[in-house]
Amino acid sequence: MKLYTYFRSSAAFRVRIALNLKGLAYDPAFVHLAKGEHRKPDYATVNPQALVPALEDAGRLLNQSLAIIEYLDESRPFPPLLPKEAFARARVRSLSLLVACEIHPLNNLRVLQHLKRALGQSEEQVNAWYRHWIADGLAKLETALADPATGRFSHGDTPGMADCCLVPQVFNAQRYQCDTTAYPTIMRIHAECMKLEAFDRAQPGKQPDAE
Repeated sequence: MKLYTYFRSSAAFRVRIALNLKGLAYDPAFVHLAKGEHRKPDYATVNPQALVPALEDAGRLLNQSLAIIEYLDESRPFPPLLPKEAFARARVRSLSLLVACEIHPLNNLRVLQHLKRALGQSEEQVNAWYRHWIADGLAKLETALADPATGRFSHGDTPGMADCCLVPQVFNAQRYQCDTTAYPTIMRIHAECMKLEAFDRAQPGKQPDAE
């Protein structure tokens, strides 16, 4: 397998965690977002959406991080990243989508660049935007985790897809110096995850393309 990735991409971070949890080896192909490499014509043949991650498996290409994680779980089912029972699977998907669809898109690199370049926002204003949506989203995630189904991890006592999403979002919050004290359950789960080699090895600062 080949993973098109960028060390600071939280979406790629999710997939790196999933691959590590599955014990799957992959060849990284680095796409430097800050340098605009995702917009070059040769990358359009890999992912016309001009985003990372993209996963190549047996000559076939797949994009969108949650689709990739679910594909990995269905094609290599052990250890599972989603529970078997239908309602539990839906809960894990709901937690994952809260991060991937409600928090992350508003703070994606292209959004932040548009705020600066097209709308003339200062660095301070952009950072305020970022922290606002982090606070809004993490507060909702904290509430969603106040559920008996939450255990050592987001769902039960084994790491899964929701944790693959939670950890990169916390890394982003910490990078922008967001106050996370109001989210004790999130931070407890994050700490539990980072005790595991699969999460630790996937973090941005440990990637070969890290600056």
